[in-house]
Amino acid sequence: MSRVFNFSAGPAVLPEPVLRQAADEMLDWHGSGMSVMEMSHRGKEFISIHAQTEATLRELMDIPADYKVLFMQGGAIGENAIVPMNLIGRTGRADYVLTGDWSKKSHKEAKTYGQVQVAATAESSKFTAIPKQAEWKLDPGAAYVHICSNETIGGVQFHWTPDTGSVPLVADMSSDILSRAIDVRKYGLIYAGAQKNMGPSGLTVVIVRQDLLGHALPITPTAFNYKLQAEADSMYNTPPTYAIYIAGLVFQHVKKMGGLKAVEEHNRAKAKLLYDLLDASSFYRNGIAREDRSLMNVPFWLKDETKNEAFLKGAEARGMLQLKGHRSVGGMRASIYNAMPIEGVQALVQYMKEFESQHG
Repeated sequence: MSRVFNFSAGPAVLPEPVLRQAADEMLDWHGSGMSVMEMSHRGKEFISIHAQTEATLRELMDIPADYKVLFMQGGAIGENAIVPMNLIGRTGRADYVLTGDWSKKSHKEAKTYGQVQVAATAESSKFTAIPKQAEWKLDPGAAYVHICSNETIGGVQFHWTPDTGSVPLVADMSSDILSRAIDVRKYGLIYAGAQKNMGPSGLTVVIVRQDLLGHALPITPTAFNYKLQAEADSMYNTPPTYAIYIAGLVFQHVKKMGGLKAVEEHNRAKAKLLYDLLDASSFYRNGIAREDRSLMNVPFWLKDETKNEAFLKGAEARGMLQLKGHRSVGGMRASIYNAMPIEGVQALVQYMKEFESQHG
């Protein structure tokens, strides 16, 4: 059976070499006689996998020594609660910047744990642009400022790093981590569900500056206490072992590609193909401010939405799946994460041209 082009927003496409290596090692990892799924998380085999996975991620992202890397569970939705439980106790207050559905969910959850202010919102533009930082009203006494670096539903992305002064910047990078180089030092904490660019669902990576540890609210479950997890090397409880293993293979694959600089060039080339078509067409529209367009998730709408089903059926017949837009906004959405090959975007662009010529 031939592989399809999977444009799912997540869980998303994984690099084929990673899947093949995992298949080859499924029954016997490196002569151990065991699958990684069967290993004790405290055995020497998995300890070596865990250590290599963290080391490769640190190398790729240039993570400083004074930051801890945690491999946790619960996804970004879980972190919406875990972040304030661990950080808001420093001052009792936090700022949130709202750029779409996911940052709105983060803000709503955080309100349970302290005083939470909306420092800026793009709601007036229907979340089609990132608020200019000059418009932000930041609280200098906030424990942290929270952003979502890439909104998968709306298709907006930060292409700059906010300056929050002495207040730590917290970012949900679930959908664009490892898609480009960033300066980790400009963030107090980064969290990301793995299922877009790093591996399968079930794993959440947290990168946190050590001085932010130790401020958990008394209600924080021990398994979600960053300080305890850091002291236990992410093994206070059984971690998502197989997901960590796959993430390690993905990190090695990214390294072989040439690192994050090469990955970013790859992603920009893919996005340009699709946005160039959208900009040249009167049949399709995107609607996102050009300077804030996502390189990961490209939503678009047909001028005549009665043709949506025909468009999706034609795409599926050509081996292009999961192009239907999120139910809250409709239309179409092409998620073109790291592992989407440029051939997939080329095939989509060619199909969109043909569909426009037939139905425009």
